[in-house]
Order: sequence, then C-alpha cells, then structure tokens
Amino acid sequence: MKTRHMIRFAILCSFLVLLTGVVQAKTLKVSHVRPQDTAIDKDLRWFAEKLEEMSGGNLKAKIYPSSSLGDFTVVQERISLGAIDMACQPAASAADKRFQLAYFPYMLKNWVQAKKNYGVDGPLRKVVADLYAEQNIQLLAVYPVYFGGIALNREPASPGDPNAAKGIKLRVPPLKTFQLLADNTGYLGTPIPFSDAFTAVQTGVVDGVIGSGAEGYYASFKDVTKYYIPSNTHFEVWFLIVNKEYFDGLGDDLKKQFSDTASQFEDHRWTTAEKDQAANEKRLADYGAKIVPITDEQIATIEEKIHKTVWPAVLEDVGKEWGQSILGSIVK
Repeated sequence: MKTRHMIRFAILCSFLVLLTGVVQAKTLKVSHVRPQDTAIDKDLRWFAEKLEEMSGGNLKAKIYPSSSLGDFTVVQERISLGAIDMACQPAASAADKRFQLAYFPYMLKNWVQAKKNYGVDGPLRKVVADLYAEQNIQLLAVYPVYFGGIALNREPASPGDPNAAKGIKLRVPPLKTFQLLADNTGYLGTPIPFSDAFTAVQTGVVDGVIGSGAEGYYASFKDVTKYYIPSNTHFEVWFLIVNKEYFDGLGDDLKKQFSDTASQFEDHRWTTAEKDQAANEKRLADYGAKIVPITDEQIATIEEKIHKTVWPAVLEDVGKEWGQSILGSIVK
C-alpha cells in the first residue's frame, strides 16, 4: 500500500513539473506601437529570438506591431491583468497620473544625462519601475527613443521664440504635459486621437503634430511633414514590460535568462539611439521635409519658460511634493 502511494505521488509530481513547463513555455504576446520593420520591431524580434535561444525554447515570444493588440493605454491595462503578456511602449498615465513624469518637457538635456537617469540604477528608472509594480507590471528594460520635436505641413513662425503667437494648430496627445507645452510656446494645442492624427493634418484640421520625434514622424507622418523643428521638446523613452505575476512565477533560471536578455536588448539600444535620431532626421529631409535650424540658446529660452509655466501645473496633477522630490533627484 505504501509503495502504491509513493508511485501515485511520483506520478503527481511529474505531472506538476510537466504542467509548470507548459505554462513557462507558452508563447508570449509582445505589443509595440510602430509598424513592422521599424527599429523597435527589429529589436524586439532579436529579443524574441535571443530569449528562446537562451532559455532552450522554454521562453518564446511573438511580436505584434502597429498597436495591433490595442492602443498603448489599453495594452498597459491588459498587461496588468495578464490578458497580454508583454509590450515595449510609452508609459500610460490613464490609471496613474504620476506616469506623466516620463513626459515632463525639457526635463533632460542630452543623451549622456538621459542615460544617467534612465540607465541601470538611474533615479527616473527606479521611479518608473515602482509605479509599474503597483499595477502588477514588471519593468524589464528601458528603450530610449529620441529627443522630440515638432512636425508641420506649413512654414513655421518664430520657432525659437516661445512668446510669439504662431497661429499654428498642433495635434497634441491626450496628455496635459503636451497640451500645456503647445499652449505655452505660442501654438494652439488640439487633442486628437493618434488614429485620427494623420487625417487631421492631411485635411487641414491641424497644421502639424507635437509629442513625437523624427522617428515617429517618419514612421507615421512623413507624407504630411514639410518642416521639422528639432527643438528637444521631451525625451521619449519606452519600457519593456511584462505581467509581474507571470514573471514572479518563473523559476530562478528562467527569470535570470529573461532579465539577461532584456539587459542585452537595452544595452544595444543605448549604443544606437542617438545615431538613429540623426538618421531619422535625415530620412525626413531626404523625403522632402525641411529641417528648421534652432540654436541651443533658443532651446534654453524655451526650456526656461516651460519650467516656469508648465512644470507647476503638471506637478499639481501628479502630486506637488512627490513630483518635486523626483525632479530634485535628477542627475545633471
């Protein structure tokens, strides 16, 4: 009788081990916001191949480009619930306004400073990781994209003077930071969903777009971009995220393989991001857009005004004391 029970126990253990392996070996759905064959799409496909290789086939991933699993706000919510496994995308602030921190305009000045703050052990990275954790999401890696600018289908007016009324309507993302940024630099900010933005520029509802950079404009707006102002509006950074419950349930070896692959994914991007920004500005120019010169002094003037006008309003949104403590921790 004892032997029979031991056999049953052994069979049950084997079944549980097999079941665990099946759960871990499922094909993860990974969402991103750009079309197929763009930089992020290629990088994520490398990530998926490397992940499968390092895990001996126990960790597999399928890439879904062009927000085919839903808008990034919806995707973040679904990752939190475990309905979607992973994504590499901007942070969404719908459920937590503190995520607006990632979109503070003129918060970072250059690539060296960006890496100090969003790289390993960077203060902004830690804040974002903590905010994601509260939504049952694990931050795996940071994906730096570009310093932003303004795309227009008509000639710009006084692009270096934030106090000049420009009479130009700009599509802004549905975020307070970009609305205020446009309004406080002489533009007329008009919130329009991304899915309608191209048509809005094409039909003259708005004259251009703010909230992205050369890479985003080339990918989605190149046919309606006649001018591009590289005014360093904000530092665009995306985050490679996974459902935390799934990640925490992995064995130690698989968790390490996951993290190591994500680190390689991030390290590679930090070495290519700045060059990619320059290459995408050239792509816009080659496609017919005029790159509008703007000096460091003009950018500094815009920055000074934005710090005085936009930052206090957004700080009220995210929590003044909390927000100021984060801004105060930024490495110069």
